[in-house]
Amino acid sequence: MTNIIEFKPRAVAAEPEEPPARDASLGRIVGLDAARALAVFGMYYSHVGPWAEASGTWKSFLMEIPHGRSSALFATLAGLSLVLIAGGSRPKTGRPMRQAVVRIAIRSVLLLALGSWLVAMGTSIVVILAYYGLFFLLALPFIKLRARTLAILAVVVGIVGPMIIQWAWSSDTSWMGAIDAKDPLAMWSGEGVTSLLVNGTYPGIAWMAYMFAGMAIGKLDLTKLAIQLRLLIIGPALALLGYGGAWLVGKFLPSAEAAGTSASDASWKAFDQAMSQALEGTDSENWTKEEWKAFDAEHASIWELAPDDKFTSGGGFDWTSLVAASPHSNMPFELAGNIGVAFTVIAGLVFLLGRFGKLRFWLAPLIAVGSMSLTAYVAHIAAVWYLIDHPANEVGYATGWRMWAVFVVAMLVFAPIWKRFLKRGPLEYPMHWATLPAKLVK
Repeated sequence: MTNIIEFKPRAVAAEPEEPPARDASLGRIVGLDAARALAVFGMYYSHVGPWAEASGTWKSFLMEIPHGRSSALFATLAGLSLVLIAGGSRPKTGRPMRQAVVRIAIRSVLLLALGSWLVAMGTSIVVILAYYGLFFLLALPFIKLRARTLAILAVVVGIVGPMIIQWAWSSDTSWMGAIDAKDPLAMWSGEGVTSLLVNGTYPGIAWMAYMFAGMAIGKLDLTKLAIQLRLLIIGPALALLGYGGAWLVGKFLPSAEAAGTSASDASWKAFDQAMSQALEGTDSENWTKEEWKAFDAEHASIWELAPDDKFTSGGGFDWTSLVAASPHSNMPFELAGNIGVAFTVIAGLVFLLGRFGKLRFWLAPLIAVGSMSLTAYVAHIAAVWYLIDHPANEVGYATGWRMWAVFVVAMLVFAPIWKRFLKRGPLEYPMHWATLPAKLVK
């Protein structure tokens, strides 16, 4: 009897993907940090920087670039970061994924609480942190979706969301007041769920388009040159579609161009003239809050000249406003344009910092600021609260180029020094410690 040994070919295991080169991987990390820093400095400019004295000039165009686009870049980066926590282009599974979800949920609640507290403190800045906290929670159910699906969601939300906002603004809004009356967030800070979702500065039903767009590119391998180049094509194309499309469609909609040149404009002109006359010969720039209150009480009739907002007065659905692309219009063209700018900035910085090592040295202070973006953002709110909203001398400081430059330089000096000795920023440490219980998830 012969023993026959049968040799069967073994199934060949799939070759594991090669890890990205060190420079490419480092380029992605520091590139995203640099993008976060630019977003923060852009928001500094929006809040304390100068405004253009005239519109329609190249100077006014340059000065208006940070408005709206900086916060949109920050939101897109937030969506990207959300996906990176869950594994990025190689999504986590099982227990690691459950732990990541809990970490994100804890961060969401903390951002919601921190943002609401800052608003309750009486800052003049429209704080975005509470919005982000809610955005994170809304994005959690979609964290496992593929890049293409997330991109489709971004398009759908970017079209449908603005239409819902228009409907809400043009209809009876008493239901929002009824919800706010029972909403603990609204009672605490004045910004409740309806503001965060529908009628706030960063309404979630439109701004989730930025989150989904960021999540979509977070699912891609940003260390690959092909992906970076693709985004550097898609980004400018989206920006051209958004801003150029709004301009082009506006040319074919005379009513959209004339919307601001009707009786509403005339009413605002009368209001401005009355206000200028009342303030003539006064030193209103250095008035205290008490002096402003006395002025408002004495000239209350002036405010009656201000026209009612057509959206809040139930004036009907305004289709022409859907073509707007001005900052914080939250309409489809603006969303598309801002996403295009965000893609371009993110892909451009990841590309440059991944392939030119010397740039990482020269941009180290900027990268350090981006690595502690929460600290950098909250620091400028605290500074505005102390210097402008509640100054010790009750006069306050003038905003403009000087204040913006001081804020930027202060962070560019502070962040690298802090990072020289400690790994995380001052506020990033408590945020990290608060998420440690996620490790206990089975």
